[in-house]
Amino acid sequence: MVDTHCHIDHCESPVPHLVTRARQAGVERMLAIGMTGDSCRHALAASDSHEEVFACLGRHPHESEGFDDAGLEELEELSSHAKARAIGETGLDYKRDYSPRADQRRAFVAQIELARKLDRPLVIHTRFAADDTLDLLARHADGQPVIIHCFSLTDRVEECIERGYYCSFAGNVTYPKATDLQRAAAAVPDELLLVETDAPFLSPQAYRGKTNEPAFVTKTAEFVAQLRGTTYEAIEQIVSANSARLFGW
Repeated sequence: MVDTHCHIDHCESPVPHLVTRARQAGVERMLAIGMTGDSCRHALAASDSHEEVFACLGRHPHESEGFDDAGLEELEELSSHAKARAIGETGLDYKRDYSPRADQRRAFVAQIELARKLDRPLVIHTRFAADDTLDLLARHADGQPVIIHCFSLTDRVEECIERGYYCSFAGNVTYPKATDLQRAAAAVPDELLLVETDAPFLSPQAYRGKTNEPAFVTKTAEFVAQLRGTTYEAIEQIVSANSARLFGW
């Protein structure tokens, strides 16, 4: 199994412990996400120390205030690392507005263009900003591999599928009241399906109340398998093949 999205710099346990427990659970790869310069460097350091860890480097919309050419140059330089495999997470978050929306949009477009320049997939965060997110992707990321992380666009799932976007489901798909999200997870075609933890956030139902970690992605995968009327082993093969195609590991 693969955890396609985790914030190991935010987790309580040291990275070696996280990796060991993930391995014991059958998780062979994990994509560590950068949201700032420091967290990008943390992800790369973890990838240097652990063969299971790869890095996705970006500037989160919450951290996009003042994002400029220097910030973009830093991302490009860090992305030259051999285990840097994607750009993100980037996107738009209008729920909290921790950064001005104009800055969010500017940083988002700049990172789309960087992904195109480097020929890397894009990992997208979108919250209460579906229209603007999908509009900017349509205008600037046509033909670029796109992953909608922690998928929440339940009323736009058909559009995402039509565009060929990968849809990555986190632990919240297992929550009893998440029926719209569950229907989306059942509808996404095999070739666009991913699972993730978003650790340390959104622990799956089996671990509610505990800090999430990469090892727990197996519980989300088990639940998604049930939704889709298939086996855990089949989901494992699907997610492993899709992530290998995307991230080149």
